[in-house]
Amino acid sequence: MTRWCVALASCAALGGCVVAPARPPQPAPRVEVVPVAPVPGYHWVRGHYRWNGYRWVWIRGHWVP
Repeated sequence: MTRWCVALASCAALGGCVVAPARPPQPAPRVEVVPVAPVPGYHWVRGHYRWNGYRWVWIRGHWVP
């Protein structure tokens, strides 16, 4: 009985020992040339990197109202 409990406790403890892989560091921001605003009053949102689950993907800057 004691061996069974020790084995069960060991399996339960080892189940929590999961190491998540570290993602690579985020690259440096890209230099974007800000185009002319399409309409007066719009604001420029700078581009940024987004993690897609596998790698960093650049999201381009855009104009918003």
